[in-house]
Amino acid sequence: MIVVLEEGMSEERGLELSASRRNPAAVYLVGLASESSRETMLTALTKVARLLGADDALAVDWGAMRFQDVAALRSVLLETRAPATVNKTLSALRGVAKAAWQLGLLSADDHLRIQDVKNVTSERLPAGRHVPQGELAALLEVCSNDPAPAGARDAAIIAVLYSGGLRRGELVALDLGDYERPEGRLRVRGKGRKERLVPLADGANRALADWLALRGVAPGPLFCAIHKGGRLIPGRLAPVAVYTALAKRARQAGVPRLTPHDLRRTFVGDLLDAGADIATVQHLAGHANVNTTARYDRRPEGVKRKAIQKLHVPYWGREKEATE
Repeated sequence: MIVVLEEGMSEERGLELSASRRNPAAVYLVGLASESSRETMLTALTKVARLLGADDALAVDWGAMRFQDVAALRSVLLETRAPATVNKTLSALRGVAKAAWQLGLLSADDHLRIQDVKNVTSERLPAGRHVPQGELAALLEVCSNDPAPAGARDAAIIAVLYSGGLRRGELVALDLGDYERPEGRLRVRGKGRKERLVPLADGANRALADWLALRGVAPGPLFCAIHKGGRLIPGRLAPVAVYTALAKRARQAGVPRLTPHDLRRTFVGDLLDAGADIATVQHLAGHANVNTTARYDRRPEGVKRKAIQKLHVPYWGREKEATE
């Protein structure tokens, strides 16, 4: 079984230092593409470490990990965690196993057996909700009516999230140079360091033009924070600020609360409803697997609804009894 080592080691001592000491977890985490990915996977590995009796992910002898350990952890996690969370944790464990093998701490056979632990399959619908066009228009209208710089910025954020189907992390990672203004498109850096070109609808380009008229043409992040007095704060916009901006505009527009992912979900669903090819939508959304795109397809629901309307239920309600 996996055993604990160097119990006093803390996460704060730094992943790079631990990587130099041949810690598989640190080697795996340092090799991830973004800071947000490192934070996410470190959290997953820390939860596993605590299940094993360790204080943190860097205090586990990952070289002692075997197939039966990962399979057992999968079963334990399934009791209290959603399938997506379990699969994320399994992905982290596979990454650590690969690093342990590359460091010579795990045999090739054990590495391959761990890689063979299957993900959890789930038929659950994607989290979130569809944002109707009326709500989208209301959100953009309250931004347009706000004369402060935040109004132009938030309109551009909402328009880009919907028109480009971007993830929240992809949005805040955009630099000015990623916006190819003549072509009206964005160069987006997605998961796994993969880049894609995403054309934007005319309304989104107009929203960006209004924002850039205030932001200026200095190199740096496309979106930044704004002081309450209206002064633009140099530096990259924090991901949580996107949630805050959307919550504020939803409240002002009198629409239900929404998240950045709701706009991404709506982007995929609206394109498929409009007849766009699913492979094209997959590429635009940056999905690695077309099955992920298909989960956002609302068209089968419409087909099922039409089929149900062909049935006849001979019940007329209590009103008929009252009139007799």
